Parts: sequence; C-alpha cells; structure tokens
Amino acid sequence: MLSGLLSIALIAPASAQPDAIAVAESLFNRGLADMLAGRYPAGCPALAESYRLDPRAGRLFTLAECEARWGRIATAVARYNDYLALYSRMSEAEKLQQHERYKVALEQRNGLAPLVPQLTLSLPSGAPAGTVVQRDGITLERPSLGIALPVNPGEHVVTTRAPGGPVHEARFTIDKSASRTIELEVKLPVEEPPRARPMDRPPSQVVGPPVKPIEGPAPSTEASGPSGRRVVTYVAGGLAVSGLVLGSVTGWMALDESSRAAKACKNDRDRPGAAICSPEGKAAGERAKDLGEVSTIGFSAGAVLAGAAVLLFLTEPSPPGPRAAAAARSRASAAPRPRAGAVSWSLLAGPNGGGVAVHGRW
Repeated sequence: MLSGLLSIALIAPASAQPDAIAVAESLFNRGLADMLAGRYPAGCPALAESYRLDPRAGRLFTLAECEARWGRIATAVARYNDYLALYSRMSEAEKLQQHERYKVALEQRNGLAPLVPQLTLSLPSGAPAGTVVQRDGITLERPSLGIALPVNPGEHVVTTRAPGGPVHEARFTIDKSASRTIELEVKLPVEEPPRARPMDRPPSQVVGPPVKPIEGPAPSTEASGPSGRRVVTYVAGGLAVSGLVLGSVTGWMALDESSRAAKACKNDRDRPGAAICSPEGKAAGERAKDLGEVSTIGFSAGAVLAGAAVLLFLTEPSPPGPRAAAAARSRASAAPRPRAGAVSWSLLAGPNGGGVAVHGRW
C-alpha cells in the first residue's frame, strides 16, 4: 500500500523554476531509492532538499515517511502535521487524489505522537544575560527554555556559553515516551584580579625605584696567574740574561785567544805595524776575532732584551685593589692622579764587554 502511495503523481502546482524542479526531481528519486533500501541518513536529507526546491505534497509525505522509518519520530510527527495542514488547504479534487496519503499520515501521526520524548532545558538563576544555549547545533532562545519540547529519542548534545566565557558541553540520552528536565551548567568567564597601584598598597609594600647593588672590589688577576704582559716580560728578561752571559763567556774566550796570538806573534822590523805569527798564532787570532763578534752580538742582543724587559716591567699597570675600585666609582670627585715617573734606558758596548743603563725618577 505504501509503495502505491509513494508512486502517486505529485499534483501540487509547480511554483519553482524549471531548473529547480529538475534538480528536485533527481534528488527525490535518489532519496526514495535510499529510503527503500534502508539508507535513511542519505535518503532523508535528499528528500528534504527535494521538498525545499519544489514544495509539493507528495514530496512532503514521502519525507515524513522516511523520518518515521529512521526513528526520528519527533521530526516525523512534525512532517505529518505539515502534510495534514497542507491537505486541509487543498481543493476537493486534490483531496480526492491525496485521500489515501491523508489516511496514512493521520494514522502515523496519531500513533507516533505519544512516543515522542519531551525535554525541558533550563538555565540556572545566576546565568548572565546573553548566555547562548544550543541543542544539537540549534540555538534555543529564552522562550524555548523552561518548557517541554519534543525531541527525537537517542543521544543529544547541549552546549552553553556565557558572554566571554568558555563553552560547557553536556551529553545525554533520552528514550521514547520519556520526559526529562535538565538544569544546564554555565561556566562564567575567569576574571583576572586588578593590578594594584603603588598608592593602593600598604606602606610596607610600596615598591620604590630599583636599588643598584653595591659592587665589591674587582677580583684580582694575580690569583689566576701572571698576565700576558708579565709573561712577555719574564721571557724577555730570560733571553736578555742568556745574551749577556753568552757575551761575557765569549768575550773572555776572545781575550784568552787574543793573548795566545800575541805570544805567538812578533813585530816585523821591515814592515812597521805588521807582525809575523806562527800557524798557532794565526789560528788563535782568527778564533779571537770570531769569538769577539759573537760576544758583541750576545751583549747587544742581551742589552736590547734587558731594556725591553725593564721597560715592560716599569710600565705595567698595577692590579686594581679595593681602594682603586672605590676610587674608580668616585672618579668624578677624585683628585687627578700624579703622572708616573719618567724612565729611560741606553745600551753600553765596548771592545771588552757591554751592558744596559736604566735611568728613572720616582
């Protein structure tokens, strides 16, 4: 019987555009096929869209049947009521053609209406104005709260949100013919405590300007070892001593060889200023000459290095102590420091040796 009712031609006058009617017809055929195959989640939305594009009585009746088979009895009852209201406005000829559907719609509506669950949602007394309530994605205004409303059986999701507050979600299940009243929970926005100004704080807690910590004396660099400048001074001094020792030793050796050469040589009477030397004398003279050159070089290098070492030592700045650190902090009011004493040095070199002379005033 139902298949015959669904196959009756839709006799409502076409008020939609031709393109919309074609789309609606295609959606209706697909939705009807899904409904007959038990694929209600796909068939019922297609039938609803078909009725929206082309609102004919046959499409509305078929949609109500799909919702009833799907178990969404509250929605099915609403669709049957819409069909019955539409039927009441039909002409006698149209009612005659829709009579079988009318009887089915009336019977289905009367049988399902007592099974529709009733749900009452209410906000707590302290809920702020502007709190948004949604049930299954549909916003419920204030007139819809506090009264029993028909819902489909099954699981439902209700959310509440106060202005500026977080969303609170509640899930529950309701059975056929059940009546439930649920007082919703509303989470208020978390307000940050106001920041107290300095004048609002107790006298003991008034925050003043930051106090600069008193700096202690700078750590001594002597504790961690000599500085790089001091190391260079030590190296230069050591090399200077080595040069002077080399010059002294080779100088004495040159004098000794020169004495041997003098004993082995005699003045030439025929050539004034010339000497006649034995082979040993000539060899001693050559060694004396070579040693003399080495001695001169050693003394010269030692003297230069010694002067450099003395100069580095005398001009090296003293490590800052506690008094020096305090003087640096009060530099603006401290008296000018006296200039350091003048230091000068010179090299001394001669046939029998050499050295360095340092002059200073302290």
